[in-house]
Amino acid sequence: MEQRLDFFAAAPELMKSVIALNQAVEKCGLERSLLHLIKLRASQINGCSFCVDMHSREARQDGESEQRLYLVAAWKESPLFTARERAALAWVETVTQVADAGVPDDLYAATLEHFSEQELVKLTVATGMINTWNRLCVSFHALHPVEVAKAA
Repeated sequence: MEQRLDFFAAAPELMKSVIALNQAVEKCGLERSLLHLIKLRASQINGCSFCVDMHSREARQDGESEQRLYLVAAWKESPLFTARERAALAWVETVTQVADAGVPDDLYAATLEHFSEQELVKLTVATGMINTWNRLCVSFHALHPVEVAKAA
């Protein structure tokens, strides 16, 4: 797939702000392993091959198992995720697809059993952040790392 445009070059000042928010999310205090799961699951839902590739590689580099990464797409049926991770994945799926049905009260209450209000804000901003990256990469056909490697 050919890259449509380089969004960093097209809007450098705005992208500096996106990067600053991304850095804040990375330092927000949520577990790094949880952030990897959030990024991977939202990217799968959004069909962002660039981000699925990047975040699965980053998660492996940080010690995540291949098996858990394979099962993120089927987390509901997998026993490999903690109750906190399962709550986060349910939240991420719903927030990523918020236009479908909003965020039900029962999901909100269930998520608060595993996350403080402050953490829930962080989880939601982290979800919004990866959704922003997904939308940029999918919309503009971000140059995929596989294609970069082929060209080298």
